[in-house]
Amino acid sequence: MGASSWNYSVPYQEDLDAALQMLRREVFQAGEYYWVKGADWRPVEEREPRPPTLEQLWQDELVQQAGTHSILDVFQVLGPDDTPDYNTVEPVTAAEARELLGTDKLTHAHIEDFGVFPRSRWVGRCAVLHDDQGAPHEIYFWGHSGD
Repeated sequence: MGASSWNYSVPYQEDLDAALQMLRREVFQAGEYYWVKGADWRPVEEREPRPPTLEQLWQDELVQQAGTHSILDVFQVLGPDDTPDYNTVEPVTAAEARELLGTDKLTHAHIEDFGVFPRSRWVGRCAVLHDDQGAPHEIYFWGHSGD
């Protein structure tokens, strides 16, 4: 399976990493991710059930190589002084939003223009989206993962 893009929206909360962790648990529990050992390309008799925990999922060498093609491929939201690295999420800063999109209060309507924000495989991005009154409303996560 090649590289793939993913995106998710969750209600706004101040702690972006807590929002990410909640979303990861929901996606894992719902089974809404690519499970390489249960993939259609494998003979039926070789397919394995999904692991019961996220920790067990990521202990699998094939998952470490191919990913899940979902939000599960990122583990934490970076702080302002952190450097983006594999399996992290880099928030869009107000300065970055102003420079690239002309506003520091992004809205749902800006999502179609998020391609201007630099990104790399295995590094997600997130942005706080605001409502019509300018109040934080949701968090949008997106990224590109896979082999």
